[in-house]
Amino acid sequence: MVIDNSAILTDLDPDQIAVVSAIRGPVCVIAGAGTGKTRVITNRIAYAINAGVTDPTKVLALTFTAKAAGEMRSRLRTLGISNAAARTFHSAALKQLLYFWPYAFGGQFPTLLTTKSGFISQAISRAEVAMPASVNALREIAGEIEWAKVLEISPDNYQQEAIASSRSVRLPNNKSENENLAMISQVYEAYESLKKQERCLDFEDVLLLTVGMLEEDRGVRERVRDQYRYFTVDEYQDVSPLQQRLLNLWLGNREEICVVGDAAQTIYSFAGASSNFLLTFKNRFPNAQVFRLTRGYRCTPEIINAANQILRQGNLVSDHGSELQSANEHGDKPKVNGFNSAADEIAYVSSEVEKLIKNQVDTSDIAILARTNAQLDQVKSSLNNLKITSQIRSGEKFFDRVDVRDAMRVIRSASVLPSEIGDWYADLVSVLRPFGEADYVISFLKLAKSIQENGGTNMRAFLREIEDRAEQNNPPTLPGVTLATLHSAKGLEWNHLFLIGVSDGVLPMGNDLNEERRLFMWELLGLKRKFRSPMLENRAYF
Repeated sequence: MVIDNSAILTDLDPDQIAVVSAIRGPVCVIAGAGTGKTRVITNRIAYAINAGVTDPTKVLALTFTAKAAGEMRSRLRTLGISNAAARTFHSAALKQLLYFWPYAFGGQFPTLLTTKSGFISQAISRAEVAMPASVNALREIAGEIEWAKVLEISPDNYQQEAIASSRSVRLPNNKSENENLAMISQVYEAYESLKKQERCLDFEDVLLLTVGMLEEDRGVRERVRDQYRYFTVDEYQDVSPLQQRLLNLWLGNREEICVVGDAAQTIYSFAGASSNFLLTFKNRFPNAQVFRLTRGYRCTPEIINAANQILRQGNLVSDHGSELQSANEHGDKPKVNGFNSAADEIAYVSSEVEKLIKNQVDTSDIAILARTNAQLDQVKSSLNNLKITSQIRSGEKFFDRVDVRDAMRVIRSASVLPSEIGDWYADLVSVLRPFGEADYVISFLKLAKSIQENGGTNMRAFLREIEDRAEQNNPPTLPGVTLATLHSAKGLEWNHLFLIGVSDGVLPMGNDLNEERRLFMWELLGLKRKFRSPMLENRAYF
């Protein structure tokens, strides 16, 4: 059921109403974390559809994580909009590339790599460089290749551009920075050669090929532009030059675009993102309406004050950054504890988590964040010793698990059968009973209940949701304490948050102190209530 426009404006503050009502582009929204921006931009889309400004099938809402895209689709469904596209840049590009591949390129679509690690490991051997193929080395090299490709830097030019950009790489060897950059250049070249030989694409190739296809083929370009005419881009401060180039091709000379971002939240500069596109939006669209959302609804004043102090320390508040004001009641101040060793720190955090659980705090409300994956492995081991369930977000992909695929096959078969009792959720509980109380069963049932409560009338609606999530690698929330790196936690929120390893050389890490400040601030603003940061005696300076 479509919600009427008067209801869409209900419970919004005046600044939010101004954005939702501005249904003709171009529009730029400077929105701090926790200001309700996801609700505002989805309400704006629904408001525009109801007003006849656009057809829902002409909408393309873009964001940077599968979870955020899933949240957009869920909110739009709640507003009665079920056929508007909300996707990541990569997902939208892949959908178009798959559809037009026979026409634009011919032949069978290449194999899509879901991870680079295997090919990079082979590329290290092929390049014959003195570098161990450890997990951390593979992750570091993958990051460098991704950075180079989104900036369209070739293997031949990688070393020169990396030096010019002051790239810092951490490889498990005793080589100099320049030697490591030279070796990465060789591995990068071998990696690209190996992909070509095996007819494989990575996700950066998807963007590059989609851009090339749209630039070279006028017929394809016109069909895509006819398909999508009303654009919304969330987290616009984190767009890369390659993504902006793709967005320009989708948009053409039209102005029906709304971008939402905050330069003070840029945390992906290391991966090629640039807040410059947000900063220059008004230059490119002189008649753009610019709005600001600064009232924070997620965090207590104590948390927001701490985040604002970090912003001021780095002079990060400007016309394109938001210093927030809390709309909530006062709460506890953030706590900082000092320890002599990482082992003592992890033992303390594990003990505090155990106390929270004994006090009836749901594990899904607790998160432990760290700068690196290696730290998370130690935390998980400590929690395991206390019989506390936890999930590392950077671990095995949920939808690649054999047990999850088996459960989805059973759901797919059951979805085509008529319900014997007229309650599809009860039917789902029945078909999943043989799988026991596994984490994925609990998460599936929780998601199904939410879909049923929001108007889902049959199991096919649930199946469509999980298949869409599988395509976008957006798993449902799993039970247990969340363990995540700072970057993988972006866009998530909890009531109880522990941030470990706050120590010079770990957090902050690298040469860009302001980027580290923004990252630290972002994690603070993902918190609803209580923040604790154990700190090693080697102090961190923000």
